[in-house]
Amino acid sequence: MSRHPATRDHCLSLVRSVDRPTGGARYGRMFPDLEPLGTDPHVLMRAGADGGICDAAAALDPGAALDPEAGGDAEQAAGWPFFGQLLAHDTTADRSPIAGGVDTDALRNARSPRLNLEMLYADGPIGAPYLFDRDDPAKFLLGAGGYDVPRNPQGVALIGDPRNDVHLFSLSLHVALLRAHNRIVDSLRASGVPEEDVFEQARVTLTWHYQWIVVHDFLPRLVGRPLVDEVLEDGGKWFAPEPLQAFIPLEFADAAYRYGHGQIRHAYRLVEGGPELPLFPDLVGFGPVRQRLDLTQVFDVPGHPPAQRAKRLDGRLAASLIGLPEQVTGAVDETAYKSLAVRDLLRGDTTGLPSGEEVAKLLGVPPLPEGTWPGGTPLWFYILKESEYLGAGDRLGPVGGRIVAEVLIGLLRADPASYLSLEPDWQPNLPAAGETFGLTDLLIPAGSH
Repeated sequence: MSRHPATRDHCLSLVRSVDRPTGGARYGRMFPDLEPLGTDPHVLMRAGADGGICDAAAALDPGAALDPEAGGDAEQAAGWPFFGQLLAHDTTADRSPIAGGVDTDALRNARSPRLNLEMLYADGPIGAPYLFDRDDPAKFLLGAGGYDVPRNPQGVALIGDPRNDVHLFSLSLHVALLRAHNRIVDSLRASGVPEEDVFEQARVTLTWHYQWIVVHDFLPRLVGRPLVDEVLEDGGKWFAPEPLQAFIPLEFADAAYRYGHGQIRHAYRLVEGGPELPLFPDLVGFGPVRQRLDLTQVFDVPGHPPAQRAKRLDGRLAASLIGLPEQVTGAVDETAYKSLAVRDLLRGDTTGLPSGEEVAKLLGVPPLPEGTWPGGTPLWFYILKESEYLGAGDRLGPVGGRIVAEVLIGLLRADPASYLSLEPDWQPNLPAAGETFGLTDLLIPAGSH
């Protein structure tokens, strides 16, 4: 019997056919021999709730996180954690209740464990025709003005993954990728590619550039280039699935890869000179786009002023994540369930994750000083504090970095269709503003801003 009051995840619902598991992908464990931590759920709820140790508003003046001189800003631009969120949506979807009640061995992943842009393409023009232009099915259909997804008469997004409609940032990145696919289609046609091959070549082109960005742009910023190079050269020590045998480790899905929640700012400026708005409720999605985001405000782009920065990782979440709106959580029986920190802590508990200290010892890494959390630190919180103490709040430390780097690179190596499997020395061939191709070249091509 569950130790937690019943609730539901409103934006992760099995009611909608697009959210139902379509395959047999399972979750698994990266460190199967470590014992679960088993913290009292009520302790976790107090820690993650309003006024708890995970509440940034309880420790900081809300304006401090907006002021670089106050130490609230990290090194990387504010858009990177949202790109990380898209990667999570592309590889994982746990539809079980947040309060548990499902045997962890029976958990199913409603996404294929591949970085293959399933969140964009779904079943393609044949299986998901509502995503594509009826008059030009090689291209995605876009919404009004080309900066929204198409929607039904009630404003519900017609989109490969409804979670990408949760707020303006994830939706804006999703639309930017749709537009990138459509540009690639135009380019392929201009180069004489036969029409029957255009869609598939465009899909592979976009997917390989996206995968390359994960390895060579995203991961070095998050975990450091030396660790990326080590895993590329030597393979994963703790996660190295055989081709077609990939799974998602719970230590990744329910702890390490939830790091981005700690990088969300208290407020964001959408356009130059515009007001600063909190993510929730002001920028919540699940409806037609009401205001457009200038991506140069959250990513560094040549010729533009530096973008806003992500929040430093320190174990605390912005106020808008401690009090999520009902559009995201659905109706909840416990006020604490409005907190994303509570949800993160409880998820690690219900899936039986080990403490951060035990993982550190297994990896041969000196654990953080005692007292981080009495009795052992929940892995998610440990990874955030490790980032604060060992990564200056700018990047993941040795435990979090190892988990994330090995899993993302391991998923690519286990996918026989990825660039890393087929052509590991492949290089991007789309235009780049600088010497090296990067995410902003894909999202914000020269001449579009």
